[in-house]
Amino acid sequence: MNIVLLGSPASGKGTQAELLAKKFGLYILATGDLSRKIAETNSRIREIVNSGKLIPEEEMTMYVFDFLIKTKPDFDNILFEGFPRFVSQYQALDNFLATKHQALDLVISLDISRVEAIKRISARRVCASCGEVYNLVTKPSKITNVCDLDGGSLILRPDDEPKSVAVRFDYYIANTKELIDFLDKNHKLIRVSGERPIETISAEINQIIENYGQN
Repeated sequence: MNIVLLGSPASGKGTQAELLAKKFGLYILATGDLSRKIAETNSRIREIVNSGKLIPEEEMTMYVFDFLIKTKPDFDNILFEGFPRFVSQYQALDNFLATKHQALDLVISLDISRVEAIKRISARRVCASCGEVYNLVTKPSKITNVCDLDGGSLILRPDDEPKSVAVRFDYYIANTKELIDFLDKNHKLIRVSGERPIETISAEINQIIENYGQN
């Protein structure tokens, strides 16, 4: 089963992706992580990522396909976190998987408001050494600003600064509206409220997936 998990910055899709991967044995392809990895050696991409903007859609699609070919050659049991963002990307991914005798089975959208997104992101911290993600409110580390896993320093990423988050949220809404409308029209989108406790959201998504598997 291949699943797309959409959601604005701070919608909680990263947390939900980890929970889903653990429960259903899915491989997570998080384009945010992939973009930051590319940005480490590409100054143009680094500037785009740090500004909160998106890598051009066709270019990002090629990065995703290349990454899949190298890391998940069976093209199955993948959880796409934050990709696709555009109708063209959705269609390209759907066609690409079809050539591998696979398909996109579910598209789930985690919905939150702009105000909530900025509020949440201001509390997010990331370990500078291992990349583990924390939240000062919902998932604090045991020792303030120290990673529980390796003792690394917890930092606020440049693309998590409030101004950058606002840009990212507005870009997400503007650039995914056409995709959301397309998926809604074709009855391929399932909306889930992201402004609830993590466990409540997780239980609802689990039920969606389990029900799909019974159809």
